[in-house]
Amino acid sequence: GLESVTVFATYASLGLGVLERSHRAGLGAWDLVVVDEAHRTSGAVGKAWAGVHDDGRVPALRRLYMTATPRLWQVADREGPEGGELVASMDDESVFGPVVYRLSLSEAIERGLIARYQVVCVDIADPGLPVAELAGGAGRTARVRGARLAALQTAVMKVTAERRLGRLLTFHYRTGEAEAFSSGLGAVAKELHESNPGLYPGADGVWADWLCGEHRPAHRSAVLEGFASEPDVDPGAAWARVLSSVRVLGEGVDTKECDAVVFADVRGSAVDIVQAVGRALRMHPGEGKVASLVVPVFLGPGEQPDEMLVSRAYGELVKVLTALRAHDAQAVEQLAAPQVAGGRSAVEVVETPSEVGKVAAELLSFSRPRDPAQLAAFISLRVLQPERQFWRRGLAAALAYRSDWGDLAVPYEYRTVDGFALGVWIARQRSAHVRGELSRERVGQLEELGMIWSHAEVAFAEGLSAARGWAAEHGHLLAPADAMWEGYAVGIWLKNQRAALRQDQGGQGAGGLSTARQRALEDIDPSWCPSWSVAWQRCFHLARLHVQGGQVLPENPGQLVVQGEDLGQWADRQRRQWDSLKVAQQWLLKETLGLGPLQDGERGVAAPRRTRAEVWAANVAAARQYREREGHLEVPHRHVEKVGESEQALGVFIANSRSRRARLAAERVTELSELGMRWV
Repeated sequence: GLESVTVFATYASLGLGVLERSHRAGLGAWDLVVVDEAHRTSGAVGKAWAGVHDDGRVPALRRLYMTATPRLWQVADREGPEGGELVASMDDESVFGPVVYRLSLSEAIERGLIARYQVVCVDIADPGLPVAELAGGAGRTARVRGARLAALQTAVMKVTAERRLGRLLTFHYRTGEAEAFSSGLGAVAKELHESNPGLYPGADGVWADWLCGEHRPAHRSAVLEGFASEPDVDPGAAWARVLSSVRVLGEGVDTKECDAVVFADVRGSAVDIVQAVGRALRMHPGEGKVASLVVPVFLGPGEQPDEMLVSRAYGELVKVLTALRAHDAQAVEQLAAPQVAGGRSAVEVVETPSEVGKVAAELLSFSRPRDPAQLAAFISLRVLQPERQFWRRGLAAALAYRSDWGDLAVPYEYRTVDGFALGVWIARQRSAHVRGELSRERVGQLEELGMIWSHAEVAFAEGLSAARGWAAEHGHLLAPADAMWEGYAVGIWLKNQRAALRQDQGGQGAGGLSTARQRALEDIDPSWCPSWSVAWQRCFHLARLHVQGGQVLPENPGQLVVQGEDLGQWADRQRRQWDSLKVAQQWLLKETLGLGPLQDGERGVAAPRRTRAEVWAANVAAARQYREREGHLEVPHRHVEKVGESEQALGVFIANSRSRRARLAAERVTELSELGMRWV
């Protein structure tokens, strides 16, 4: 066979199961799995692409993860206390392993691998349109979008001419806007050229086109070739090649190196923004270019540039700088350095050989001057704070959860009413605590709310909470194995706790049930883990309640059904099987229920046991009677319907039928549906 085999696969192929089936058929583990653009596999646990981490699905001896954005924050779409959200985090070594090599953006610039860059903020003032409309999102009217595009076309051509930019990529959110921007750019260029021929290129020197995901590959190739072609102009003459796009120039799509990218509409993800930045940073070795990242700032009537701390007009700049921080945290964070003597900001007077300092000093340019102190405050409060706002939002949600539920045992999939993923947030705090990355202050704040740091403790707390709920409704903790409580498999959980306790009692030690957990369950029901079957103890408990209530315990099937248990049939069976019972069981039956073994004169033919069909028919008859009397079939869980001389646990029957719908015969589903059964 071959000495080595290399397989190329897409993340999307994980959902098709081809690799999984191959491994089940005998394919061995991979020596190395290379995970490119690995940030795409981080973030939401459980998404399809995260399957590449699972050794059960893709077994591998080694995994190599490569990314340009190992930690990425997504700024909220609207300003406010909700802050940002961590959408890609690769600092969990249990998943991604340790960092074996890191090449920072500053080092790559110093080594001449990529271009230096500058964020160019272009002030666009329009006295006719309010900033709320200009900076708004999906709610923009056609009039506003048209005015915005016209102003942007002029601003882009001015920046292009003043900075002598050649190739530009403009990124848009709407297909129509990308098309309109490119189709109208020639006319704008012509008008500007006529006003100043020495500065602006003429219409024949401007090439403009656009692309979207719906374009065919052949058309896309032709447009990209046009963008890459050299201009047919006189040497030294101004020219521009502008390619507008809508979510098409993502990962894996090659384009000609460009001088600038223009964020015409920053409504893509943080990953999209970083990808766009990367387009501008590419260069030939030794080229020495400075890439421009152009961000328009639409100022409303009367709005001044120094209102940047509160103005919505700077929302897109915040998003770009936040995404850029994932590439070059030091440079962006250095912009927030405090002022130094003389009223100048630290970024203006940095005198250090470090390229980080130089990049920070040249990082941000405005078309009109900005106060250095205000700029530092803007960076600090609006760019560097998302993580702190995210923390405060999570803490507030945790406090509300504790107030509502009495604990902080938050299920992983739990979201607040406004969509905040509190369960994921709690899990991330635990992971940070394990790694020693959670500050003492934050640990204290969470512990005041009752934070449970151990994952095992969380799982037990969730199960105990479900057990309390089930016991409150049923009066005991002797749930059958298929019992559910609000979607939680409490029956299976209790079965596992009993097995753990018996493991301790058997002297096996490891994996048993601690004394504290045992007491917590005994506080709910002292008889939760009997020495005999749970089913026997459940029937005994229900029969005892019946007798203690002053009722006579029948000994014939069908006369008394409680919580789905035929107690008459059970009592008859105990008397007939007396000798097979343990001494303790015999004592309980005799002293509590007044039962004893059948005497010789009583032994005869056992009362006939009802078939499943007869039990179903009896329950349906009870449901029909209830429906005719009440007008609906919303039966309380503990309701018992008396039909003739028999009693049917109708509430339990309805609940069980609803949860087992998938296993019911079609005719039985139809029978209940005709009675008005609500299945969800």
